[in-house]
Amino acid sequence: MNLSSGYPFPLIKTGLPYDFEKLEKNISTNVVILGGGISGALAAYYLVNAGIECVLTDSRTIGLGSTCASTSLLQYEIDTPLSELKDKVGIKNAVRAYRLCADSIDKLKTIADKIKFTDFEYKNSLYYAAHKKDISFLRTEFAIRNENGFGVSFLTEAGLNRKFGITASAAILSEQGAATNAYDFTHALHQHTKKKGLRIFDRTRVKTVRRHKNSFELETETGWIIKAKKIIYATGYEALKEIDKKIADLHSTYASISEQQNHHTNFWKDDVLIWNTARPYLYMRTTTDKRILVGGRDEAFYDPAKRDALIKRKSALLTGDFNRLFPGIPFKPEFNWAGTFASTKDGLPYIGQYKKLPGRYFALGFGGNGITFSQVAAEIIRDEITGKKNKDGSIFSFDR
Repeated sequence: MNLSSGYPFPLIKTGLPYDFEKLEKNISTNVVILGGGISGALAAYYLVNAGIECVLTDSRTIGLGSTCASTSLLQYEIDTPLSELKDKVGIKNAVRAYRLCADSIDKLKTIADKIKFTDFEYKNSLYYAAHKKDISFLRTEFAIRNENGFGVSFLTEAGLNRKFGITASAAILSEQGAATNAYDFTHALHQHTKKKGLRIFDRTRVKTVRRHKNSFELETETGWIIKAKKIIYATGYEALKEIDKKIADLHSTYASISEQQNHHTNFWKDDVLIWNTARPYLYMRTTTDKRILVGGRDEAFYDPAKRDALIKRKSALLTGDFNRLFPGIPFKPEFNWAGTFASTKDGLPYIGQYKKLPGRYFALGFGGNGITFSQVAAEIIRDEITGKKNKDGSIFSFDR
């Protein structure tokens, strides 16, 4: 699948920092992980640290799927508001899903520190009303989050304008959030796990999977065989072809990043993550090298040619969106890109085994929380493979 296009800034900035081999011999392992982006990297991290022998393969050069196009906002809020998610999955599961995402931000920070990855910043998150009619919704959403122990405060129009210089009817300010660089984080994880025994092969496309009684044979397009006891699919949207039911819809999304500003430049208060109640929503954040990243303007289709033809127009629209919110802050886009994302009926990912495919595990962190969902998936799948009961697995199961 063609998952991204244009000039994704993480790829422009870092390029291809490391070389990986292409598989050119038959090998065997305990677990093979398909997909070398952030989902596969986190799965490998957890399994290797649990003492499980792993091989990771990617059909592309490492990181050149959805990961290099990620805008890398880390939020516990998922695409379905908590006040709506409770009606879809029940209040207990809804709150738990939100809590897992909140906790995953801290867990990702712990991992980053352990592997000495520094491009990770805690930030508050500001969720503002795109329209005046959204005030009632925001009050309801604030109440349910507050009742369930999430660190939030409610801002009126006057308070929002006074504190952040934003003209909007209301907002929720959340204490838990962060920003990172998913592409660089992925490479840092791979370098760490390689030292601990992970074997990584890119440009290695698996063509056929044959199941035996207690094992698998995966044949690459060049005829090499990988023998494994378990398979983890961390290929994101490309894994949908393995599932014989529709679990997600593919969409196109857009992002623009500004020219770099001088190091002393200040943008908005505390450089909070910003997003709004519009559907699709607008979002923005700053970067460690003094740029502003704006994203959104999603389209409900997957068509690479049609998607890519809209990049220039979408960049102009995102620039206008930013200028209306912050007329006093210059925003001159330097790099623009498009990507693919998937949405599910309840906004939650699909994690774990699919009953019709025993021995195969899926880490499908769909939606706007792909990185935090990937961390949650890595823990659940590690537990399932090691025979440990994970109490949260049912929340994200295929038969929920």
